[in-house]
Amino acid sequence: MGKQQSSRAAVILAAGKSTRMKSHTSKVLHKVGGRAMMDWVTDLARSAGASPIVCVVGEANQDVRAHAERLGLTIAVQEPQLGTAHAVLAAKAALKDFQGNLAVLYADTPLIETRTLEDVFSALESGGDVCVLGFEPEEPAAYGRLIMDGEDLTAIIEAKEASPEELAVGFCNSGVMAASAADMFSALDQVGNNNIKGEYYLTDIIEILRGDGKKGVAVKAAAEDVLGVNSRADLAEAETAFQNRMRRRMMAQGVTLRDPASTYFSYDTVIEADADIGANVVFGPGVNIASDAVIHPFCHIEGSKIGKAAQIGPFARLRPGTEMGAGSKAGNFVETKKTKIGKNSKINHLSYIGDAVVGKDVNIGAGTITCNYDGYFKHVTTIEDGVFVGTNSSLVAPVTLGAGAFLGSGGVITDNVPADALALGRAKQVNKEGWAARYHAAQKKRKAKK
Repeated sequence: MGKQQSSRAAVILAAGKSTRMKSHTSKVLHKVGGRAMMDWVTDLARSAGASPIVCVVGEANQDVRAHAERLGLTIAVQEPQLGTAHAVLAAKAALKDFQGNLAVLYADTPLIETRTLEDVFSALESGGDVCVLGFEPEEPAAYGRLIMDGEDLTAIIEAKEASPEELAVGFCNSGVMAASAADMFSALDQVGNNNIKGEYYLTDIIEILRGDGKKGVAVKAAAEDVLGVNSRADLAEAETAFQNRMRRRMMAQGVTLRDPASTYFSYDTVIEADADIGANVVFGPGVNIASDAVIHPFCHIEGSKIGKAAQIGPFARLRPGTEMGAGSKAGNFVETKKTKIGKNSKINHLSYIGDAVVGKDVNIGAGTITCNYDGYFKHVTTIEDGVFVGTNSSLVAPVTLGAGAFLGSGGVITDNVPADALALGRAKQVNKEGWAARYHAAQKKRKAKK
């Protein structure tokens, strides 16, 4: 009979020096899909029910410690860094009261999915004593090899320590490992550093626990799910893997992607079935798109909610705080920010609408801008239902355009406009007869002299 489900905890290793990233920011804070790698791994642990979660940091990477504290993680410090076993041991004091299964995760491995970590914990709860997450890369290269005897994991051999026969094994160690906390720390206390690097390897606990009669098992993951990031090239590879995953997921859920390879998502992008996404569209964090919406090519959308059958672009930029109502439109070269656009309202082209509330059935002509900033503070423009805003209008906030109002083209509107009124904010036109002819004659004469 298998074991019963026990409580779960996680240790996230984040003490690396990040030297290959060539960055003043620690590598685990670099982003994949618009989200720091540490956030990905923290969410993974929580989604699998792990609590507490201990983050192991080094003394040098204070940015990692501060970020982990903001995430609500328990902090343990590894100093100096003497290998993975030594890193997990740094978390021992923080877990002294924990009884249950413990998973070791890595803050630079952002793409492991919840179901995969669930499988690791389930392998322990089904009779295994220690479980390793493995994968089969196209090029095993320097990865440690998982040595299996049927379903039993007998050893993990580091590539530098492996024989030619062991190097021929294609099943490799991702680094993720789980066991009961009691077994984990008991074995870690026995790990030595008699190896080429002189480090304390977490992988050695397999041999130690098997020597105590414990059962080792392995769970297999897809190679792209366990990508570790050590360099900018690795970061780009992880980003590509994430984007490909999201593209497949979106299309499987009924979203049309006209050119999947040029469509870029963030970790939290939500798009309903029957939305239609054009080529070269970038979704920053915080985007929610309803069904039947059409996003035309070359748009950048972030922090925005787009209603059913709305039309965006081409070449539109929707910044955070934008809400597009059902059937609304923000057309080519339109920029919005912190603005609510009502049902069936249209901003067809060449406009900036920021810090505004726009009602339903509003038409905003080309070249319209809300003048929302006075050099010190932002102010709100309110455009009520059914307003017609003529082309090339400047709306100087704070200002309200009443329902059904009509603004003549070229106006600079500084005062509120009553409902159903016509507002003309431009200077009176003056024609100076013959001025142009005299001007041309004078300039030609001047040019001839030179």
